[in-house]
Amino acid sequence: MVLLGTLVNGACIIAGTLLGKVFHRIPQKTKDTVMYGIGLSVIVLGLQMGFKSQQFLIVILSLVFGAVLGEWIDLDSKLNSLGNWLERKLGANEANPVSQGFVTATLIFVIGAMAIIGALDSGIRNDHDVLYTKAIIDGFTSIILATTLGIGVLFSAVPVMLYQGAIAIFATKIDKWVPQELMDFFITEMTSTGGVMIFAIGLNLIGLTKIRVANLLPGILVTGVLVSIFYYFNIEL
Repeated sequence: MVLLGTLVNGACIIAGTLLGKVFHRIPQKTKDTVMYGIGLSVIVLGLQMGFKSQQFLIVILSLVFGAVLGEWIDLDSKLNSLGNWLERKLGANEANPVSQGFVTATLIFVIGAMAIIGALDSGIRNDHDVLYTKAIIDGFTSIILATTLGIGVLFSAVPVMLYQGAIAIFATKIDKWVPQELMDFFITEMTSTGGVMIFAIGLNLIGLTKIRVANLLPGILVTGVLVSIFYYFNIEL
């Protein structure tokens, strides 16, 4: 089921919000330790995905050229600007706590590399591991957000499911225009490239780095181009 990971993600956000309303006094030490545990798990997931590559040069080149493109476009800043614009348009403020909770949570859960990589994995490989991991992170985050921002956090599950679901469904149509052998090659290298990005997210979660992972996202597109070149010109390294 192509939308299973997305549905689980939405359900975890809803469950987390409800738990946050019930257990509103969670010690900060507990929050920190759980987040470290999640961050370490994300690192291991990223490593598992990263080691799947059969042509690691493609992964390196994808990340390098993807980073150059991402920094040139400055995706990270643009996504943050989009978030600020939405917040202003929807009037999220302390006087409107439901709107504030909805907007803040939506921006946290939707804007990020994990949502895109996970949805692509669900659609192309029918593998939901990344979205399951994201669901756990979002669920715990929604508990914390709900303790301060209230029930509005719950409604963020809707745009999350629409956004990730749309990417996953679109990804299922790719194989209609791409030869199966090329598709398998792309899936392997995309998984590895995405795994490096997931690894970087894990490092950010435990506070070791502040990598602008969003600026690496064009690497997924570069992977598609490089895989096509390697496939059609029969390049093996």
